[in-house]
Amino acid sequence: MKTDLRVFKTKDALRNALMHLLEQKSLNSISVTELCQLAKVNRGTFYAHYGQVENLFEEYFKTIMKDLADSYQEPYKYVKNLLSKDVNPATIRIFHHIEKYETFYRIVFSRTVPLSYYYLLFDHVQSLIRDDVSEHYLNGIDIDISMVSAYQANAILGLAIEWHRQDFKQSAEEMNRLLVRILSI
Repeated sequence: MKTDLRVFKTKDALRNALMHLLEQKSLNSISVTELCQLAKVNRGTFYAHYGQVENLFEEYFKTIMKDLADSYQEPYKYVKNLLSKDVNPATIRIFHHIEKYETFYRIVFSRTVPLSYYYLLFDHVQSLIRDDVSEHYLNGIDIDISMVSAYQANAILGLAIEWHRQDFKQSAEEMNRLLVRILSI
């Protein structure tokens, strides 16, 4: 089913307004009225698509996480079993994903937002990695897969946070090469 261009533009305006407001305040303190005023959308239109502000955030978060999952899976399209020594920096898309949704990540990685935003992101990244980790990758080592996936998720997010702290001064390509160098250590 094709989405009407007006619906797309309305939802885009609401998402942009939400991101702008999240730079200033927490999600639970954003009212429908201020969101609609900033997006130049009437309240009836908002309620035609969402019941509350949290529903808009959830929809946008799911869109971003779908793109993150696609970006994470990109290197696996080219090899059956991906070993760190075989990773090609050109196939890594995670940093391109972060670049694409930079406003969102600036908010999530900000010191002023609730830690719950980070945990929403962490849980998603950990589940992507946990789905990927198997007995095969652990070579029969008796280890808790949740611990391994938590470690790897925090490593990836740690790089992203430091990139944010350095105001995204490196390009996504430079971050890809850096990740490959780290994996080869």
